[in-house]
Amino acid sequence: MAEQGYRVPEVCRIVGISYRQLDYWARTGLVRPSVKDAQGSGTQRLYSFQDLAQLKVIKKLLDTGVSLQQVRKAIGTLRELREPATGTTLVSDGSRIYAVESPEAVVDLLAKGQGVFAVAVDKVWTDLEGSLARAARKRGREVARAGGA
Repeated sequence: MAEQGYRVPEVCRIVGISYRQLDYWARTGLVRPSVKDAQGSGTQRLYSFQDLAQLKVIKKLLDTGVSLQQVRKAIGTLRELREPATGTTLVSDGSRIYAVESPEAVVDLLAKGQGVFAVAVDKVWTDLEGSLARAARKRGREVARAGGA
């Protein structure tokens, strides 16, 4: 039974990177093929779907101006956190990379998982609207109990 996986030419086409990039990233350990790694000259690397997803994320980060060195740090931190990457939103300003875990929890992946302060303005807005509505209802009940004075 043949192993399932994506061969190098297919990976390069799908991800939008050159063979040299893919080869360099595999040799330096950024993304090693998880189905089958090269075993010397003439052997075929096979990449999994998860490998392709990781490669696409790396390509997107590089396209936004993040340096390869910073991408390596971010990917390393994600691996150390041992959390599944699916469901994680990565945000970058071109110099830093953050993993958004919830509106209140953002992790700086270049500072070894250091938590950073985040405020979700829309959540503050809706919480405030709810608090004001509850306060207005409470005042209305108190006025009604006092005889409508």
